[in-house]
Amino acid sequence: MRYYIIAGEASGDLHGSNLMRGLYGEDPGAVIRFWGGSLMDAVCREFQKEQPGLVRDYNEGAVIGFSQVILNARKFARRLKDCCDDILAWKPDAVILIDYPGFNFRVARFAHEHGLRVFYYIAPKVWASRESRIKKLKAWVDRLFIVFPFEKEYFAKKGVPYVYKGNPLIDAIDSSESMKQTRGDFFSACGLEDRPYVAILAGSRSGEVSYMMPKIAQFADLMHSRKEYSSWQFIIAGAPSRRESDYAQWLEGRESYMHLVFGQTYAVLRHAEAAVINSGTASLEAALIGTPQVVCYGGSTFNFNIARLILKVRFISLGNLILGRTCFRELLQYYFTPEETKNEVVRLTSDSDYRSRMLEGYRQIRESLGGSGASEAVARAMIEEITETNQ
Repeated sequence: MRYYIIAGEASGDLHGSNLMRGLYGEDPGAVIRFWGGSLMDAVCREFQKEQPGLVRDYNEGAVIGFSQVILNARKFARRLKDCCDDILAWKPDAVILIDYPGFNFRVARFAHEHGLRVFYYIAPKVWASRESRIKKLKAWVDRLFIVFPFEKEYFAKKGVPYVYKGNPLIDAIDSSESMKQTRGDFFSACGLEDRPYVAILAGSRSGEVSYMMPKIAQFADLMHSRKEYSSWQFIIAGAPSRRESDYAQWLEGRESYMHLVFGQTYAVLRHAEAAVINSGTASLEAALIGTPQVVCYGGSTFNFNIARLILKVRFISLGNLILGRTCFRELLQYYFTPEETKNEVVRLTSDSDYRSRMLEGYRQIRESLGGSGASEAVARAMIEEITETNQ
């Protein structure tokens, strides 16, 4: 069968690559065309050697915040038209949308109106904001595939049919080569000294990096100035969608204790004493890997005030949402300062009881997400849905 998949950011590329592997495994005749990133492209090249599948890399159009969406409206509209035209010309058996609701809801409507089957994988976070989008899910999506246990009750109450097969991050992490890599091999591969360090994950989008890094650099300076942390390092896990130049200005003059590493995100998290993380999939990855963390997030005053008006949840981090309580701190906007970040990281690295309570919360998070095999199970469910409908 033919599948058209759309992922618009780094987390979608990760989930999309694992889903593609599941689809190829469950459907030997699968042909996939997609908008995504390097991870999805690598899987496609492995299984679909004679027919390229990548239409457009998500890095070409990723934006964050309401103001950037407005400023990029014309480019957004052009990308949407290109995508819809390509879908219609290719005539897939199913259009599979992964998160990225601002773009994907428009695709869902187009595909539905043209008689194509629509699956939504990784539900848009309507439980956090914009609940009115539930009407769109009901109108334009044939089946919703969710990945968090707390979503089951929510969507059941809203009357949205769903499939839940666990969370694919567990497989992505547990099967990663980084989880087998020794600490010595990690430092050798990065060309760094084996010294204690704090992992820095500053987000995957340009706006996130630009907002996070000035404060992160000041935080590193404060930590480095303390005698007990003067030998520590601060290792930035460069996002796949970013380049060295995106971080360069904040590394200048700090080369002895701040370092940038690409392609080693899980390893950077795994061997760190603690992590400072921009909210998103990365914070859940840190929880599943077992790295004590503090989540830091913010943006322009305009974007933050708009978000504060529409968000309906107590937490912005998936791990805290899954538990329904604070497992790790979230320093948001005005509370995200170099000084407060330093205070929290000092506590993470010096208070053993505090760390132990956080790690117990991590255990509960992993347990609640279920076992392995989520991507393959979702792929099977999608294939069964298409087969049953075609009969």
